[in-house]
Amino acid sequence: MSRPGLRARVTAAFAVGALLLAALMALFSYDLTRRSLLDERERAAVRAAYYDAAVVRSGLDTGTPDVVAVLRSLDTGSARRPLLHLRTGWYARTADVGASSVPVELQRVVAEGQPAVQRIRLDGQPTLLVGVPLPGELGYYELTSLREVEDTFQVVGLALTAVAIMVAGAGAALGWYATRNSLRPLTAVADAAERIAAGDFATRLDPTTDPDLTRLSTSFNEMVDKLVQRIDRDRRFAADVSHELRSPLQTLAAAASVLNRRKEHQDERTATAAGLVADEVARFQRLVDDLIQLARTEQPAHRETVDVAELARAACRERSLPESLVRVGDGVPHEWWVDRRRLAQILLNLLENAERYGGGPVAVRLDVVDGAGVLAVDDEGPGVPAADREAIFDRFVRGRAAHARAGTDGTGLGLALVAQHAAAHGGTAAVRDRNPGARFRVELPGALR
Repeated sequence: MSRPGLRARVTAAFAVGALLLAALMALFSYDLTRRSLLDERERAAVRAAYYDAAVVRSGLDTGTPDVVAVLRSLDTGSARRPLLHLRTGWYARTADVGASSVPVELQRVVAEGQPAVQRIRLDGQPTLLVGVPLPGELGYYELTSLREVEDTFQVVGLALTAVAIMVAGAGAALGWYATRNSLRPLTAVADAAERIAAGDFATRLDPTTDPDLTRLSTSFNEMVDKLVQRIDRDRRFAADVSHELRSPLQTLAAAASVLNRRKEHQDERTATAAGLVADEVARFQRLVDDLIQLARTEQPAHRETVDVAELARAACRERSLPESLVRVGDGVPHEWWVDRRRLAQILLNLLENAERYGGGPVAVRLDVVDGAGVLAVDDEGPGVPAADREAIFDRFVRGRAAHARAGTDGTGLGLALVAQHAAAHGGTAAVRDRNPGARFRVELPGALR
């Protein structure tokens, strides 16, 4: 499982922090509200119970008191239910209230002449029980329903929960907005780095965009300047060395050609040595030409309308290969929007590579994949292991080691040129297994207009 990005982590942190803060505030508010409502209802219930107890006491002071009538005279409404304990038993206005409704411990306290208050559950409903002692070891009890208060608690709890969720959402939105603005300069750096990697070395960051990031912008621009200077210096060095090698190579090539033409006057060993020298000098000349081309690949692509099918046939003719190798996919246009010189170099290098190290080309395919022009060259050579497919196109790999890992032989410079020419079009070059598709494949986005 991949790790979430910085923006996602910061947004989640804001959301979790806001949720925790809102939850704490909600719990504190709920507890404070609950205590306040319960205390207020308890004080009101106690006052009402004492008042009703005084009315009951006055009614019982008569000679022959009617207990039921006294209880019915109380204005208790529907929320309070009176219960009277006399020596003769328990009296109530309704049959659902009796001695079993009053805990034994609370009865004992009231019997000792002490008022008492207790919260109980009666018939599954929260109830506040107030006990008031009367003269003569009598007791008056009043049960006040707390259902309305409990309903209020539920409403308050739901409201506070909704507020906590909304605050968490607001925190996530704030985190997303904050990271979006704070990471925008880093996005600009990433975009600039991508353009530089694509070959646009004129890209720079504006150091005046954000005063807090001036040092980053300045350091980035200095790094790019030094990188460009290093690349230019390496390119000039490669070009200068290649040009200096051309003259002695031409002399060696002329001398080798003379020796090679006089094979009939030489013994077998000398003739073989002369042929090897001529072949190596020719290979050395191609290497020098590739170095010069590589030094020029940093220049932007000059696109124009090119008949790619005809260009591929011309490359086959130049390599003395049959034009029938060129195969155009169904519905694929012949004219592409590409750099003619670069595409011709791609074709020649891939054909030469197929001839020298792949047993010879068997097909040059032109196709379209996801709107990109695809140029592929297949050969009779072995497939390339997956671990070596990227390394084979590494432009910094030099010498036989690049292809020794892939089970072939060569300089690797021609394939590096292919990758560079493809990159100039914003495309990619890749090496693949024998099945499916061609062995060498170049994709050129924007080649079809």
